[in-house]
Amino acid sequence: MILREADTIFALASGAGRAAIAVMRISGPVSGELLDALCGGRPEPRRASLRRLRDGAGEVLDQAMVLWLPGPRSYSGEDSAELHLHAGRAVVSGVADVLVRFGARPAEPGEFTRRAFLNGRMDLVEAEAVGDLVAAETAEQRRQALRQLDGALGDLYRGWAARLRLMLAEQEALIDFPDEDLPPETESATLTELAALHEAVGRHLDDGRRGERLREGLAFAVIGPPNVGKSSLVNALAGREVAIVSPLPGTTRDALETRVELGGVPVTLVDTAGLRETGDVVEAEGVRRARARAASADLVVSVYDIRGGIDAPPDRGGAREVLVANKADLGGSAPDGALAVSAATGAGLDRLLARLAAEARALTDAAGPPPLTRARHRAALRETAERLAGARQAAWPELRAEDLRLALRALGRVTGEVGVEDILDTIFAQFCIGK
Repeated sequence: MILREADTIFALASGAGRAAIAVMRISGPVSGELLDALCGGRPEPRRASLRRLRDGAGEVLDQAMVLWLPGPRSYSGEDSAELHLHAGRAVVSGVADVLVRFGARPAEPGEFTRRAFLNGRMDLVEAEAVGDLVAAETAEQRRQALRQLDGALGDLYRGWAARLRLMLAEQEALIDFPDEDLPPETESATLTELAALHEAVGRHLDDGRRGERLREGLAFAVIGPPNVGKSSLVNALAGREVAIVSPLPGTTRDALETRVELGGVPVTLVDTAGLRETGDVVEAEGVRRARARAASADLVVSVYDIRGGIDAPPDRGGAREVLVANKADLGGSAPDGALAVSAATGAGLDRLLARLAAEARALTDAAGPPPLTRARHRAALRETAERLAGARQAAWPELRAEDLRLALRALGRVTGEVGVEDILDTIFAQFCIGK
């Protein structure tokens, strides 16, 4: 992204396609002049006003609700405006053409939010939460994004940074005034605080990736021998025909994926090839992929025919497991720990869905401190923890101070307080145009 902060930008903030209203956002130093030219003057700040929009020749473009949002009390921190237009294509394109003619330019992806960050309206963690909120598919994703947008993560990291700065100041005092007789308990208190902060960062990192799992979604692999009804079960859980169902063994030869919502968490159900020894090269590759998906999944749904036994399970890679005894409509009883269901009749599916939803919630549990939501955060915090560990081992104030300084720098990269220019383009390029 090439950001030209001095420019005035505009973009359609509402979705494309047929609709009643289209919201055009404007932000930049000449936003007020654009309103003057479009509708003959600016409304009272932050109060919607019905105005006729005209082009430079006086032709009426639309009758729209207009909002004037002078900075710094605006989303971007700049003078801004919103035009609530009738959403016809001719209206939107006509207004856009006039804005360009009057000196504005189309915004780039994420540019409104990037300006909000650069103008101090939000930190980088909150800016990322805006993108997560726009992309949220489920209620739990929405709640996590809103919690992050409210500043829960940023406040936590800024609190840690304040503690680091205080410890760093104490070490600098030891370096600058070596001949002063500082109280011996000063260094002891610093080491105690350093250990407490190191342990707090470690606990934060050791969260089972629950925030990242919720943001990205979970993967549940459905595995088992051939002809136990795995594909039928996936179709029943998804509520639609995802996989081909056939009485012939080996029908499913590749991993088929479908997205569902379980307990407010987005989950990808993966239907896999039946696990068995086979001389068919294609089917053997499907079995290999099935085992690989089971090893990498967040949870394994192991399906068996209720009339048969349970074979030795493949490597689950440490994933949780739910045992399902399918074809309960044909008789037989489920072994201990297994849920009896019938994908054909729907019997037991409610209990299975409830169990899977509970597992999904457990894997993404939002209780406790705000979780990490991105690999970028985790990498920076791991470096912070490493530097804190180094500071704890340092024998000299100079070495300890350097490790504390590097820890503070790594922590600052999360919120955007230091060293973020190389990652801004990547973050905001993933936003939609109107944000």
